[in-house]
Order: sequence, then C-alpha cells, then structure tokens
Amino acid sequence: MKKSTWSRVIAASLLVAGALASPQVLAQVPGRFYLQNLEGGNGVPLIFNSLTGNSNPFDPSQQVTPGASFDATMAIMGYAHTFALGDRSAMAAVILPMGRISGDASLAGRTAGQSASGFGDPTLEFTVNVIGPKVQRNIPDVIRYEPGFSLNLLADLALPIGEYNSDQALNIGQNRWYGRLGAPIVWQLGDWVPGRRTTLEFLPAVWLFGNNTDYAGGQTLKTDPLFQLDVHLTRDFTPSFWGALDFVWYKGGQATINGVAASKLDNVGGGLTLGYTINDNLTLTAGYKSTFNSSSPGELRMDGLMISLTYGWHPLIEGMKRLK
Repeated sequence: MKKSTWSRVIAASLLVAGALASPQVLAQVPGRFYLQNLEGGNGVPLIFNSLTGNSNPFDPSQQVTPGASFDATMAIMGYAHTFALGDRSAMAAVILPMGRISGDASLAGRTAGQSASGFGDPTLEFTVNVIGPKVQRNIPDVIRYEPGFSLNLLADLALPIGEYNSDQALNIGQNRWYGRLGAPIVWQLGDWVPGRRTTLEFLPAVWLFGNNTDYAGGQTLKTDPLFQLDVHLTRDFTPSFWGALDFVWYKGGQATINGVAASKLDNVGGGLTLGYTINDNLTLTAGYKSTFNSSSPGELRMDGLMISLTYGWHPLIEGMKRLK
C-alpha cells in the first residue's frame, strides 16, 4: 500500500480515537466528534477539565448561582464503539465523570461554603447517521470516505446514580434523570485530504430534565428544557494537527425551586480546540472555552481548560499494521 494511502487509512481510523469526548466544559461537544468511522472501531478516552464559574459543571442544566464562585476538577473516562445499522454508521458510548467541586456562595449578605467529590452520573449515548455516506465496512470504503453533507441523530441519557448529598445544593450527581436529543450536522468545505480537511459543524440539541424531589433539604427542583447550539469551524494544519474555533449558545432552562423561578439562560460562549495525532493509536486534544456575556451576576459565567488523551483501535487496522 502506498504511503499516502496508508496515511489516509490511519487518519480515518484515528477518528475513532477522537470520537469519544465528554459533555465537558460548558457541556459542549468538541469539533470532529461526529465524523463517521470504520465500523467495529473502539475508543477509550481519559479527559481532564479544570473549571471556574458560577454554575456546577457536573450539572448540564447550567443552573446559575448569583454571587457564587466555584472551582472544579473533573476527570472523565469512557468507551465508544462504532457499528452498522443497515447501511448507516452508528456509535454507542458510555461516559463516567468524577471529580471535586468547591466554592463560596454569597446570598443575602451571607457566605456559605460547600464542597463535593466522587463519581458523577454515568451517561449513555447513541448516534446514527441518516444523511451522508454509507457505513464504512472495509478499507476501500475508508479511503473513499468524504463527509460531504452529513446529518446524524443522537440521544443521551444520564443515570442518576452519582454521589449526592440532599443536605446541600452543590453535588457531583444530580439525583434526577436527564438527557439530550440532537441532530449533529457536518458540512465538508473543500477537498477531504489529510492536511487540508476543513469542516463547518452544527449541533442543535435540547436537554430534558426530570424533577429532583430531594434538593437541598427536601425541596423540589424543576428545570424547563434547555436549548443548545454548538458551532465549530475546524481545519487541518498538517495531516496530524488540526484546530477548531468553537461557539455555543444556551437558551431557556429556567429552574424552579419549590415554585420560585430563577432566570432563564440566554448566554453564549466560545473558545479554541487543538488536536494532535501522537501515533497510530493515540490522540491528544486540548481546549479552552469561556462564556462571553457574563457581566451580570445572574448570567452564566464559566471558564474551562480541557486536556484529553484517547486510545483508539480497530482489529482490521491493527492487523494491517502487523503486515506492513
């Protein structure tokens, strides 16, 4: 196999390694998350986040605590597997967050310090492509793959089994069911050649939340649906190094505690992501994201740094490497 062809096969297979990230900083999925992969691929990530702001990053509802200042360290492990549904590409993944959060909240002139640590709520994710190239079943399919215009459907479901203390508002687990429905879109711009790949990506989604009937001393927490739009412009710098400009918008998600309603979200954020292929199995990703319109105490304020190392493999690719 020619070196250029082999490089393209490896580059395509490594999309599996980058295909599992976290609902991480600002609950934003990174660029190139929903590119299709060779069926039967696997990815295992280890992701670290350092975050500050006035919202609990373990809670995707982004509920704002005015006057609060939280610091959180989050580590995430997971596993993803790609497979075929008929002639379409699909992926199933599980994500397990863990970490620690602490901070002081100033309310009515009083300051209260809280902290929490442990495992968060595991999340299950399923995605399937509905418009775009058919599933990649073999190496010729990988070589011919170009995303063109691709539309996927996704569903997330978080299991409410994370660490939770009903005597305080700040927790790692959320003590309620929640999930996300979305339609990831990938639009290829220009030639699909390693070193020149460019995409414009959109993820419109809605988060849905159950009720927490044991919130902060037996109160009832309800949250309206939260609408979210992620946008990414990604570009290869070299065949193994790429970057992305990231944008996110939140709308809605009004929280009500024992009938008392908080403000609705209407916030935007953005940042930069860089990805680098270390070798045939390892990829390194780093990113920084921050909210923009955060001058008012009642608006969402969050800053986060993310670093991830992901190991990806495919039995067919591993077999070919041994024959080189």
